[in-house]
Parts: sequence; structure tokens; C-alpha cells
Amino acid sequence: MDTILDTITIPDDLAIIARKVGLQQRISPAEGVVLFEKGELGFLGKLANLVRQGKNGNDVFFIRNFHIEPTNICVNKCKFCSYSHHFSNTKWELSVEEILQKVMAQEDNVTELHITGAVHPDRDIFYYGELLQKIKGARAGLHVKAYSAVELDYMFKKSHMGIEEGLRYLISCGLDSIPGGGAEIFDENIRKDICGMKSTSGEWLRIHETAHQLGIPSNATILYGHKENYLHRIDHLERLRQVQDRTRGFNAFIPLKFRNNQNEMSGIPEVSVIEDMKMYAVSRIYLDNFPHLKAYWPAVGKRLAQVSLSFGVDDLDGTINDSTRIYSLAGAEDQNPVMTVSQMISLITGAKRTPVERDSRYNKIN
Repeated sequence: MDTILDTITIPDDLAIIARKVGLQQRISPAEGVVLFEKGELGFLGKLANLVRQGKNGNDVFFIRNFHIEPTNICVNKCKFCSYSHHFSNTKWELSVEEILQKVMAQEDNVTELHITGAVHPDRDIFYYGELLQKIKGARAGLHVKAYSAVELDYMFKKSHMGIEEGLRYLISCGLDSIPGGGAEIFDENIRKDICGMKSTSGEWLRIHETAHQLGIPSNATILYGHKENYLHRIDHLERLRQVQDRTRGFNAFIPLKFRNNQNEMSGIPEVSVIEDMKMYAVSRIYLDNFPHLKAYWPAVGKRLAQVSLSFGVDDLDGTINDSTRIYSLAGAEDQNPVMTVSQMISLITGAKRTPVERDSRYNKIN
């Protein structure tokens, strides 16, 4: 850390933060805001990579995975969404048989299925439990990461179940882990403005914490670059850090960039690449108890995902296999998101990192 401080001139408050990070001491919310406001990109990258290397060395993880999005018919009407039937002008829903066909069409070496989509008004927990059972019956070894906390909250309430009861039922049906979607931004006023029909911040956090207590790991996200400011971002990170202190159940944190195509917030300009990299770096520094920081490449594009490896990121998600449209509809660079294993390895080695294939719990495969 002294090398970092010797090579650049920084204000005293940033120097104090840098020394704390070098000593593996936790920074405060106020210091997190200072990093956003005053930290130059090179400085943030050095600090973030110090944390990354301490946790994961030079390794960058990826997985062979695919997505299934069961429907775009949604009870919610989020202003930032380009995916649901409210903005896409079409309604569609896959049958269980169509979903199983997609599952069976995947190559044998694919290890993870990610299921998430709109919150369908007519589908309860028993529908989704039966879906899990049939998927496991078709491919028993497939890890199923399914249903965001927002989807879970709706199906629990619709089926008159509490959180623990509902999760135990889904676990019995084959649920292996929970994705991190639906967190958006935890600040209650902004959340009410941009996605007021959606589950509250408290409900999202309670579902994940309960899942961790039952042995189900999950991820966490933030939607940044819209109406929030740095205080709101740090508040979001702080709430996650507190849950992780209690449970150690989050595998990875995933910053998700707001994209402004075909939604009610199209008038808000997208933030710069510099802001993207600051978000990754500060997240890696602040979330000292999260083992992994992921760049979801379908959201930011392959090129910027590679750049993010210099700002604390150690995971690039997976091969995807052209199986998601959520970010494509919002204007992301990759309209047909797919990356072969060889392309993933090339991208990682091009950033002078070591590619490591993993399973859904970050056990190394190769």
C-alpha cells in the first residue's frame, strides 16, 4: 500500500482510506462516499485490485450456464424495465413443456440454469415448485438458481405462505440457489419512484437472509446510474454488508448498469464508462465480506467486462448461450449474448488473469 501512496499524490482522507484497506480494515459509509467523490480511477483500481488479489489471487471465474425467462407478463410496472409486456407491446409465456425442451437442448457439460423473469399474476408457488421438480427429473445434476426475491415474495403471498415455509417447500422441489435480481436500489424514496409496485427493500433483504439461514446461497445486485446518488449507492452496499456479516450467504455482488432503451426512464442519459469502473472498484473495496465481484457481461458488453478485471472484478458469469433478452431489449451492446468457453478464456487471458471454470458454489472445475 505504501507503494501506491508513494506513486500518486492524494488527499489525506484518501490516504487514510488506502492505509485501512492495506491493513484489511473496514471502511465506513462516509469513507465509501469519499471514494466515489474524490477517488481518481487509477487510485480506485489499485485499491480494488489489492482487495481482489487478497481474496482470489489472479483467478477470474466463469461457468457454463444458460438462462430461462418463463414470461414477460408482469404484475409490476417498473419505470426502468424494457422487458415486461408493459413496454415491449407483446405478451408471452412459456409452457412447462417448452421450458423442459430448452433444458434438454443444452449440452451435457452445462452446469447451471438461471431462471428469472417477470412476476406473472396467475402463477403461484406450486406452479414454480412443480417446474423445479420436472427440471430436476429431466437433468438431476443441473444446479438450478431460480426466482429473484421479488418473484419469491409474490408467490409466497399469493400462496399464503411465510418466507421460511415457502423457501423450505421450494428447496424440497429442487431449488439450489437464488439470483440477485430485484434489489434495484434500496433507498425507499427512489425505489417508490422507479419501481413502487415491487417488493420493498426490507422484503428483499429478509428473503435473502432467510434463504442463507436455510443453507441456500444467493447473489446480490444494485441498479445504478439513474436517479440515485453516491449516498444512495453506499447505503445499498451497507445494507448488504450487514446481512453478509450475519449470514455469509452471498456468493457475489453484481453491479447492474441502468440502460435507457425503450422504457419510461429513457430521458435519463446512461452514465460513462468511468462511472461504471468506479462502481466496480468501490463495491470491491466496500464489500469486504463478499468473496466475489461479478461483471455481468451481457449488461456492459464483453469489452468493458474485460476492462472491469482491472477494477476488482474476479467473475464474468458464464457462457449464457444466447438465452437472455432482459438487457438486449434495454439497449445493451450484445443483442445475442453468447460466449464460447474459448472466447471466455481468451478474454480473461487478454487481461493477464488466470481463467478458472467453476461450479455454482465457486468450486474450481478446471
